[in-house]
Amino acid sequence: MPEPVPAAKPEKGESGSTELTGLFLEKPPANVVAVTGAEVTFIAKVDSTSLTRKPNMKWLKGKWLDLGSKAGKHLQFKETYDRNTKIYTYEMKITKVVPGDAGGYRCEVTVKDKCDSSNFEISVEAAQQGEHEDILSAFKRTDAGEDEGDLDFSALLKATKKRKKPEKEEPEIDVWELLKNAHPSEYEKIAFKYGITDLRGMLKRLKKMKAAPKPSEAFLKKLESCYSVEKGKKIVLRCEVFDPNVQVKWLKNGQEIKPSAKYIIESTGNIRTLTINKTTLADDAAYECVVGEDKCFTEVFVKEPPVTITKLMDDYHVVVGERVEFEIEVSEEGAHVMWFFEDIELHREKDSKFRFKKDGKKHTLVIQEATLNDIGMYHAWTNGGHTKGELEVEEKELEVLQDIADLTVKAAEQAMFKCEVSDEKVTGKWFKDGVEVLPSDRIKMTHSGRFHRLVIDDVKPEDAGDYTFIPDGYALSLSAKLNFLEIKIDYVPRQDPPKIHLDTTGNMVSQNTIIVVAGNKLRLDVEITGEPAPTVVWTKGDKEITDSSGRVRVESKKDLSCFIIEGAEREDEGRYTICVSNPAGDDKAVLFVKIVDVPDPPENVKCLSVGEDCATMTWDAPKFDGGAAIKGYFMERKKKGSSRWTKLNFDVYESTKYEAKRMIEGVLYEMRVYAVNSIGLSQPSPTSKPFMPLVPTSEPLRLTVNDVTNTTCSLKWLTPEKIGAGGLDGYIIEYCKEGDTEWVAANKDLCEKQGFVVRGLPTGEKLSFRVVAVNLAGRSLPAKLQQPVTIREIVEHPKIRLPRNLRTKYIKRVGEKINLTIPFQGKPHPVATWYKDGQPIDPKVVNIRNSNFDTILFIRSAEREHSGTYELVLQIENLEDRANIHITIVEKPGPPINVRVTDVWGFNAALEWDPPKDNGNCEITGYTVQKADMKTKEWFTVYEHNRRTNCTVSDLIMGNEYMFRIYSQNLCGLSDDSSRSKNTAVIAKTGVTVYLANKENPYKEKDMSCVPKFTQPLVDRSVVAGYSTAISCAVRGFPKPKIIWMKNKMIIGEDPKYLMQNNQGVLTLNIRKPSPFDGGKYSCMAVNALGQDEVECKVDIRIAKDSELK
Repeated sequence: MPEPVPAAKPEKGESGSTELTGLFLEKPPANVVAVTGAEVTFIAKVDSTSLTRKPNMKWLKGKWLDLGSKAGKHLQFKETYDRNTKIYTYEMKITKVVPGDAGGYRCEVTVKDKCDSSNFEISVEAAQQGEHEDILSAFKRTDAGEDEGDLDFSALLKATKKRKKPEKEEPEIDVWELLKNAHPSEYEKIAFKYGITDLRGMLKRLKKMKAAPKPSEAFLKKLESCYSVEKGKKIVLRCEVFDPNVQVKWLKNGQEIKPSAKYIIESTGNIRTLTINKTTLADDAAYECVVGEDKCFTEVFVKEPPVTITKLMDDYHVVVGERVEFEIEVSEEGAHVMWFFEDIELHREKDSKFRFKKDGKKHTLVIQEATLNDIGMYHAWTNGGHTKGELEVEEKELEVLQDIADLTVKAAEQAMFKCEVSDEKVTGKWFKDGVEVLPSDRIKMTHSGRFHRLVIDDVKPEDAGDYTFIPDGYALSLSAKLNFLEIKIDYVPRQDPPKIHLDTTGNMVSQNTIIVVAGNKLRLDVEITGEPAPTVVWTKGDKEITDSSGRVRVESKKDLSCFIIEGAEREDEGRYTICVSNPAGDDKAVLFVKIVDVPDPPENVKCLSVGEDCATMTWDAPKFDGGAAIKGYFMERKKKGSSRWTKLNFDVYESTKYEAKRMIEGVLYEMRVYAVNSIGLSQPSPTSKPFMPLVPTSEPLRLTVNDVTNTTCSLKWLTPEKIGAGGLDGYIIEYCKEGDTEWVAANKDLCEKQGFVVRGLPTGEKLSFRVVAVNLAGRSLPAKLQQPVTIREIVEHPKIRLPRNLRTKYIKRVGEKINLTIPFQGKPHPVATWYKDGQPIDPKVVNIRNSNFDTILFIRSAEREHSGTYELVLQIENLEDRANIHITIVEKPGPPINVRVTDVWGFNAALEWDPPKDNGNCEITGYTVQKADMKTKEWFTVYEHNRRTNCTVSDLIMGNEYMFRIYSQNLCGLSDDSSRSKNTAVIAKTGVTVYLANKENPYKEKDMSCVPKFTQPLVDRSVVAGYSTAISCAVRGFPKPKIIWMKNKMIIGEDPKYLMQNNQGVLTLNIRKPSPFDGGKYSCMAVNALGQDEVECKVDIRIAKDSELK
């Protein structure tokens, strides 16, 4: 368990209501040394076992700079949660450390009314090359440039006859001392000679070494070390100069700032201000205020507002090779967005297959050609938001949209085989009877989009055969037959009856039925023979078709009758008759044309139920199936407000009920359905009403009985552990009799609190209770009591719980307020009665308020007559409990009486007096005795807290006459008035003879007046913070001087932190528990009518070290 963190004093402006507790299980190390260009990671862990909600973590630099607004490539933050151990792990990573990262940091975690923080320091050192390199590096080529290679052992092959000169041992040289004394023009030469590579770091360190700390002569108060401001807000930089007439310059990153609407420079007395309006990221810089050669520096940090995601990422369901674009929109243009695939960050330089696009607030992640390895969850992060989308990739399947049809053509005519596949990029080859067909002047092969054509001009008998199209890369082949029709002319001059020759191949599924896809063209060439040429009549039902032009028409050629329907429609379906006749006879044929089409869209798409990440959908089959049986359905879904539809299935789904999965709880979705038959895909159905995957909460926790009466039962419980995106609307409380199964709701409206009193229950019944949580997803599992509850009030003896401070005498001063709250318990609710000294209390004198659980005695302004013994009686029927409270109202006593001087001898006087008539209703704790010389009549205290009614005053001065006064004292303090002695004490002169030599020169009394003079000065002190201390000095002067204590030339006054004492000229200033703020220069000034004197000392307050505390 982590050690508790000591509570810190809240700063000015803070409420201080947050309790500082030990929440960290692991903290970052206190001091970390990082190397420039390296990477450093800090980890903090928080145990959430005892927490009611998720903790909130902040990483801060200094006292106030929130690093969350600086998140990006340089500063990265990560949060993970272990469900088994319930431990949150927070990471802060600094990549490519720079010198500006040095400083004090703090990680702060807060949970409701608890918080904890941990401070750590980062020091940054320049990257330096080691003194001794790897031994292999000695063999690398140094003069070959880019072709230096790995190792070079050629030096070992050279002659070794030359004797090596012994190297002179040079004394060690302190490079920094050398640089301090060198001219700046020689810095680079010295750095090169001694292997210093970081010239910028060298100059910074050298500047710090040369800078001699000296107090500022131009500034009374410098700029703060740094400022923080939100982007778009105003900030004021303020400093105070010594000379109110001096001119200052303001610099930003070394460049002088000119006054403008954005930068306002003001001068008021000694105050100099720079106001920056509507701050932008460009204002995040270093600022200086320059007075002559003196400067003061500060740094302004501009915090960006958190960038939120306004348009969430959609899911994608694609096939291999398709392009994927994950698109989001953010609240700010130019915002930094980080893309992740699962837990891996995506970068341009590392992943060439990923492309990143920015267009204003739109950010897009593009995958040019999706593969199976790209399946997973993709995330987009900003410093104020997160969204994710799932990519599903299916292997592509080639679908034949239009097969090759058999052809029957005559000599010299054109034959064209045509097929349509689902992929425009697919290529293929044509084969005739297993032999590949090669293009020629008469044979041409074309590929246009999804269509592949084989055209044969001037058909010849040898062109007849089986033709096959095989797509490249697929185990699929499409075949059709080319029939060559020979025309034979019979020149026998005789009459032949007409004959209709129907071609039963091609579109005919039987001898008299032709199926045509809606929108396609039907051309039926019917061969007719007979001599002489017969007359042809086409009819549909009873209506003759005579048009030779139009959408439905009949064309006549030699020995052929062509029936054509352009763009077949549903009304073209029906029974068609062809009749031919000539003088030799007639013939008749009946055809049935069936028009097939894609089905109508499904209807009534709706959501039956939802789960945490799923939803059950249902719909009605299409009213018209298009003339072909419905094979199944395809489903699509999208997030509400998005335009991107995601396929849910690639295989035909036969049922009209489907469970959609892998959805995000709390997000609105819409769904639509396509119907599929042998012809194709219908139009999409109307979009379903928006639905949201939700799950009811878990059951309420710790259901217990709080109280039971004859007709009520009070229950209480805790909120469910898991609530989810549906939130929590309230609770339903139900009960049933023991052995019964019918539960009765106790509340009509939902109960929003975690407690409820069920009323109107039958007395003596055994009832079971349960509580159900309700949200948008419905009711949760019930929380039940383990045992039935008997509805009967339990008699509990009355018990007064008298507070500890009332068990002894309760003392208050006259005029103070008395407010006593005394809790009690008992069932049924007891009756409380108050008595004073055995008599009922008068409600006009003392106010009494009773409740079911306590009683309050209230006196607005206490008087002496309120003193006495108060008795509280608590009764339940014949049971009772009593408690006595002794209240005493006190005030200051009266003065003593009959003060008298009883004896005088030598330099002493004996005093006696009688106690005061009024002791203030409490014991006299002592007396204060004072004396005064009849000449000066200035009173001096002789005794304080003298407990007896007599005393002896000593050290009186010979020849003086003294009077005395006495104050009485009790718990409230000294009496307001004093009693003076009835007689005085005269100290007679003994053994002294005064001779008057000349009556003209009488005796003159010596003048004792003198200017205040400190006889003992103040001494400098150094003390530990938190331990009280005192500084002392001594002064003399007459008349008695007035003493003034000052801190930093400011009069201390009546500050309760300081106690000032003056004992016969010895002056003491006590400082109670000083803090570092109390350090400074303290001075004491003594002033009377003749002049003044002053002494001064310095007090340093230091923070205690561990060794000092031990």
